[in-house]
Amino acid sequence: MANTLQLVLILLAVAVGVVVVCRLLRLPVVLGYLTVGILIGPHALAWIPDEVGTRHLAEFGVVFLMFSIGLEFSLARLHSMKRTVFGLGSAQVIFTLLLVMLVAWLSGLDWRASLALGGVLAMSSTAIVSKMLVERAEMNAPHGQQIMGVLLFQDLAVVPLLIIIPALASATNDLPFTLMIALLKAVVLLAVLLVFGQRTMRPWFHLVARQNSSELFMLNVLFITLGLAYLTEMAGLSLALGAFVAGILIAETEYRYQVEEDIKPFRDVLMGLFFVTVGMMLDVEYMLANIGWVMLLLLGLLLLKTAVVAVLVRGFADNWGVAVRSGLWLAQAGEFGLVLLTLAGSVSLLPHEVVQIVLAAMLLSMMLAPLLLQHAETIVRHISPTEWMNRAMQMHQIAVKSMSANTHVIICGYGHSGQALARFMEQENIKFIALDLDSRRVQEAVAAGESVVYGDAAKREILLAAGLMRAKTLVISYNDVHSALKILHHVKELRPDLPVVVRTSDDSHVEQLKQAGAAEVVAEVLEGGVMLASQVMLMSGIPLNRVIRRIQENRARRYSVFSGFFRTLQDDKVGGDAESLQARFHSVLLNEEDFGVGKSLDEIDLAQFMVEVNSVRRHNVRGTHPAGDMMLRAGDVLVLLGPPVSLQAAEKRLRKGA
Repeated sequence: MANTLQLVLILLAVAVGVVVVCRLLRLPVVLGYLTVGILIGPHALAWIPDEVGTRHLAEFGVVFLMFSIGLEFSLARLHSMKRTVFGLGSAQVIFTLLLVMLVAWLSGLDWRASLALGGVLAMSSTAIVSKMLVERAEMNAPHGQQIMGVLLFQDLAVVPLLIIIPALASATNDLPFTLMIALLKAVVLLAVLLVFGQRTMRPWFHLVARQNSSELFMLNVLFITLGLAYLTEMAGLSLALGAFVAGILIAETEYRYQVEEDIKPFRDVLMGLFFVTVGMMLDVEYMLANIGWVMLLLLGLLLLKTAVVAVLVRGFADNWGVAVRSGLWLAQAGEFGLVLLTLAGSVSLLPHEVVQIVLAAMLLSMMLAPLLLQHAETIVRHISPTEWMNRAMQMHQIAVKSMSANTHVIICGYGHSGQALARFMEQENIKFIALDLDSRRVQEAVAAGESVVYGDAAKREILLAAGLMRAKTLVISYNDVHSALKILHHVKELRPDLPVVVRTSDDSHVEQLKQAGAAEVVAEVLEGGVMLASQVMLMSGIPLNRVIRRIQENRARRYSVFSGFFRTLQDDKVGGDAESLQARFHSVLLNEEDFGVGKSLDEIDLAQFMVEVNSVRRHNVRGTHPAGDMMLRAGDVLVLLGPPVSLQAAEKRLRKGA
């Protein structure tokens, strides 16, 4: 017992440490688990022995991995992407499998082992690729759509491969019969489960949910998942296949989201254990002794998959830039490939030496994937002959759209928040240009006459083409902190005086974004809380004026530009000349030669122009309502509040001392 507890503690301690490092370095956690397995496995430090019990426990990780894939399986999404999934996706898997099979067969492997190896290397990493697509805000880009279609088909292709690989390990004389029986059993069993399971799953979950017991609900999910996995194993198939079916059946009910949340802790822990055991399989000493073969296979894998995907995508997308990007994103091996390799090794279909070399090359390709994707744009520009022309045309289109605009607003992202903001801009006759990476959304917006163009706002040249040097304000309307920080970096370099407003989902990154140069950060959770409180107060009988005052006070505390300047409702009922006298904000960037540099706010005395210094933005320093003895420096951005004519006089005072 003590020995078992010691092993568990070692596993947990090393896993926690490595996963923390992966989070800090923004690397996929899968790589952390693999590293843990390599370090503590029997071929390295040997802290944990490679025992049958450990491998059996790791099989449950595969079960929950396949269950989560089935749970996320959407027939509607599959139908909407059917051309990409079944056209491009199937072509990628088939061509890669056949080419790998041919090379392996010519290298001396048996055709059955070659077929299994082809299936192993045809897979790409859904975990790594999808995570990086989301982080880089490229999920809706043209290459992002092609990549997700291929990954979706690869997830489907795992199911028949889980059936075929064990059958290939049977005697040669019985192989056709074994394959036919395995496929027949799979078809019959899947048909029975899907037909009868559809009819019984929803009523059964209704019955369980009516008991109002979270423990019972969780036990029911585990029972169905493991029960169907056991059923398919009893039928001579795999545990993973039954779990995949269980996920599909539950996905068709209204309980899928609750199940997904409940199962997540079990899935993540057991999946982590699976990847640890995969790392434990790697014999580092053998890998180093055969490093030549490992590097040859690694290079061949990356080049072959990049070329196959690029050629196929070129036929579907008719764009070499999109094709090469897609190839680079899908070049690495994947976690399902590791599942299939483990299966092929366990049934002795692949020799141990081959498994070691292939495993080493696959793990290296997954570890190199983030680095490869980081330099994907540079590689694309050198490989694709039309990429520079396409980029130039894109810049030209954006520049033409923004050429007539001056003191306009740049909206980064044209989702729901961006569109709502655009409506307000139109009502106030404020010119704007919106950038978005969803080509379908851009086409619909352009057809509706909106000032929206396709472009990645996180790229310097895109911002310049959108008129960054002439813009009045920039808004980041999508919730992506990584991309927002890149945009803020470009703005600080090119237009440090430009106010940037950033939207986030919560307040966890507010200070980080403000330190990066954001003028204001709007957290949806906090704004939602304000509106929720206002509705509750109104329904509780609190007078309307008091509710409005509370909202104003709350926002004045949160947003520095509003502090002390909320007007009553009557103040908004002005127009014509009166409206032109209303106070507004204006940002002034102080240069080395300006009169205000080296002087205090009291010395400059902007109050004589009826102008107030609302805040001062300085590198790593933010001052709201700064004191009069604050000394101004070159590079300071002063946010002034006053009528337009007064603001002009105040800026002249800061520049020339007049």
